[in-house]
Amino acid sequence: MADVRHLSRAALLAAADDNLAVHAGWVHQQTPGMRVDDRPDLVVVDSGLPCDTFNLVCRARLDAGAAPARIRSTIAGFAQAGRPFSWWHGPADQPADLAAYLQAAGLQPADRELAMAADLGALSLDRPAPDGLNIQRVRTAAQLRDFAEMIAAGWTPPDPHVLRFYERAAPALLRDDAPIWLYVGRLGDLPVASAELTVGGGAVGLYNIITHAAYRRRGIGTAMTLRPLRDAREHGATVAILQASDDGARVYARVGFAPFGDIREYKPA
Repeated sequence: MADVRHLSRAALLAAADDNLAVHAGWVHQQTPGMRVDDRPDLVVVDSGLPCDTFNLVCRARLDAGAAPARIRSTIAGFAQAGRPFSWWHGPADQPADLAAYLQAAGLQPADRELAMAADLGALSLDRPAPDGLNIQRVRTAAQLRDFAEMIAAGWTPPDPHVLRFYERAAPALLRDDAPIWLYVGRLGDLPVASAELTVGGGAVGLYNIITHAAYRRRGIGTAMTLRPLRDAREHGATVAILQASDDGARVYARVGFAPFGDIREYKPA
């Protein structure tokens, strides 16, 4: 993998988009009942579940003339299947005015996150974890269930489709060669935090860094960030990327990440 300090902006944006495509679609490619339409102009991911967390579109490289029809047909495919989805619009997406095309087709802005990158060789990753925190790489079905419950708890009530996704995904995610590494942080026997690291596209990407609300502001989120990055560096990775909320961006900036653009989410009105 290239050193982020020596990557051009175009190369960094491409690596980030390719990593997002692996994060979004690798499980689907391995799992019956799920599908990925990965073409040079667009990646469309459909889990078969009514959950827009796992149904999405990304890495658009559309010709301006063909964009309206391609966007409409993609939206129509999800509508015909009766499944919600989200369209992730990154800084490298084409055409440059893709947002206007998406809104003209009936999609509305739903969320914005900051895209950030770091040179792993320049980061100090050896800070001690908070007392009592035990971070485990997910290797068993029971650990995967704990991870899934952390993700599902982002909805009130917890989203059962998230649990179903990880049940179906278990054979793929528990493989030794899976490019998606999952982590659970525990205090005693209680799962309190999660993290995901995706390897692909010439970078490693951090996703799903979540701490249970009752245990925030104790350094747990930072520890859940550092552990996957240490593992990645030990395996030779040099470039890390992530998507951060406004609050998360401050934490990641202290670790050593710097912004390089915005990721915007669009959904049907």
